[in-house]
Amino acid sequence: MGSGLPTTSQAALLKLNEKKKEFDAVAALERTSSAYLERISGLADDCDVMALAGEVHGQVSEQWPRMFHILNLFLASRESSEDQPNAASQEGEMLVRIPIEDAMESNGASTSSQ
Repeated sequence: MGSGLPTTSQAALLKLNEKKKEFDAVAALERTSSAYLERISGLADDCDVMALAGEVHGQVSEQWPRMFHILNLFLASRESSEDQPNAASQEGEMLVRIPIEDAMESNGASTSSQ
């Protein structure tokens, strides 16, 4: 009976080592899976950013025809005003530039006199 005890102990040790290897393999698989999940989550975040960038790009591209239409209207009105230099004064429209310093001085003088 004495010889059966070491064999059982050796078998238990072998089984313990086998289970330890299995546990280590499962732990390594879990770590790898966790790292893989982090990488996939990062890719998903990048895809979300790219999707938003695509939406913004589409919105900007959608505005270009309107911008060209406005520019064409401006150029057409500028050409027509060159053809008829007095047209602006006939319609009562005129662009006037007032230097900001003069406006500030006159505004300051009117507030100090009150």
